[in-house]
Amino acid sequence: MSRAGAALLAGMFRSAVDAARPDRCLGSRLPAVPAGDLVVVGAGKAAAAMARVAVERYGAAARGLVVTRYGHGPEETRIGGVDIVEAGHPIPDRAGVVAAARILDTVRNRGPRDLILCLLSGGGSALLSLPAPGLSLEDKRTATRDLVACGATIDEINCVRKHLSAVKGGRLAATAHPAPVVALAISDVAGDDPSVIASGPTVADPTTFADARRVLEKFGIDPSPAVARHLRRTEGETPKPGDPVLESASFRVVAGGADALAAAARVAREAGLEPVLLGDAVEGEAREVARAHAALARDVRARGKASVLLSGGETTVAVRGTGDGGPNTEYALALAVALAGAEGISAIACDTDGIDGNRDNAGAMVFPDTLSRARALGLDPEKHLGDNDSYGFFAPIGDLVKPGPTLTNVNDFRAILVAPA
Repeated sequence: MSRAGAALLAGMFRSAVDAARPDRCLGSRLPAVPAGDLVVVGAGKAAAAMARVAVERYGAAARGLVVTRYGHGPEETRIGGVDIVEAGHPIPDRAGVVAAARILDTVRNRGPRDLILCLLSGGGSALLSLPAPGLSLEDKRTATRDLVACGATIDEINCVRKHLSAVKGGRLAATAHPAPVVALAISDVAGDDPSVIASGPTVADPTTFADARRVLEKFGIDPSPAVARHLRRTEGETPKPGDPVLESASFRVVAGGADALAAAARVAREAGLEPVLLGDAVEGEAREVARAHAALARDVRARGKASVLLSGGETTVAVRGTGDGGPNTEYALALAVALAGAEGISAIACDTDGIDGNRDNAGAMVFPDTLSRARALGLDPEKHLGDNDSYGFFAPIGDLVKPGPTLTNVNDFRAILVAPA
């Protein structure tokens, strides 16, 4: 594939990200100024950018606090009347605990004339890290780390998080009651389920303590004594559907994976390609998804029509090795291995937040000569894949994608460019 193909893949990724930028998707969805106080709170990788849009709309009327991931906030710690706090993600830290406690204090004791505007995006769950009474931050961090390492889905991780939290699973809106709460979200979850986005701090939680116990049991995780004791509780459940404390809370998704794929599809059509949408809710082990997509790409090429296969969602990695690399980069390496240098097929796999896992890249690109270039440098692709070292594979050959934090997040973006045979 030519470098023109690389530029097209990169352009589709940029368009996907741009479709979910707060300055493009949020402004028209903001509610009217209330008769009382306008309280802005929020959490997520896009929280600071969302807060900026709100302040531009409301001016001095907007006051509050949002928390975002380190490196995802502006240089200043305040935008208008809204404080910006940075904290740890995906593993919670003390800054997130303090920020979440401040957010609860900010919405507490509000009245029906006030309005709580809650701005949510991917990453909000880890950032709202105030533990439930009786639990420590280390209890939550250990449980989160164990779930991430074993390849649990975001739904499973959030089920546990909600039941270890003082904020998630509708508890933020319950604290704000009787003040109305309007939550606006940039969704990073398959199906845009409000109870999963940032672990649903403003909506009813359909999961239970028993569900959280079952998730830990499924993966053979032995929690700390405090967590085990807490999850055996029969009282203090998260608010459930129909709970009156949530009657004044509303929720709306302003952008999601489908919007990102639609934007990329438009770029593909303009380039004379047929976009094939594989869905915005693809889940599963990254390397397994990659193998399936490689087989599909080979089949599409055999049919002889220029196409691009587009997909989103969230893949996972069950960590078995000691290498570096997030799920998108591992997907790219597994795809390269499965394609084995097949002519006419190139791809990009990136996290739309600009950071794949904990490294400095969003993902990586794959070309027909990826494996040959790597082997010329003495790299063994199968060995790197077995060691979960996709970053160490792509870095020497220069095919990592490094846009930096994009200040939005609608999860994975994958495009496979297929030239006719």
